[in-house]
Parts: sequence; structure tokens; C-alpha cells
Amino acid sequence: MTGFYAGDLLGLAKTTVRNYAIAITETATSQLRKVLKRQLNSAIDLHARVFRFMYQRSYYPSYNLEKLLQNDVQNAYEH
Repeated sequence: MTGFYAGDLLGLAKTTVRNYAIAITETATSQLRKVLKRQLNSAIDLHARVFRFMYQRSYYPSYNLEKLLQNDVQNAYEH
């Protein structure tokens, strides 16, 4: 179950990074851009931490396609 929730958190972190990057390109003031950049860097750091957590516990074997597919099938059956 931990891997499933960590995967959700990883997806959320990735979406957050993307949304901050988009917001930065639409920002008109340098002060707001500065705040959003700080938030973007925090989101990138969170994504890295969650990825490392998952990778170290084999929840996200990103370099092994066969194992990734097995995990997806297992998660689909459990949920």
C-alpha cells in the first residue's frame, strides 16, 4: 500500500513542478516570479525525495521496464 500512495505523491509532485513552471512563464511581476521559482525548486526537491524513496524500496524500478509493468499490474489488482 505504501508504494501505491508514494506513487500518487510522485505524480502530484510532477504535476506541481509542471504547474509552477507554467505559472512562472505567465507571471508579469518579478517579485511573484521569484516566489514561484522558490516554490518550483521546493517541488523539484520533493519529487527527487519521493523518487529516491520509491526507487530504494523497489516501488519504482525506473530502469527495469519488465518490473515496472509487473508493479502496474499488481497495483491494478490490489486497487
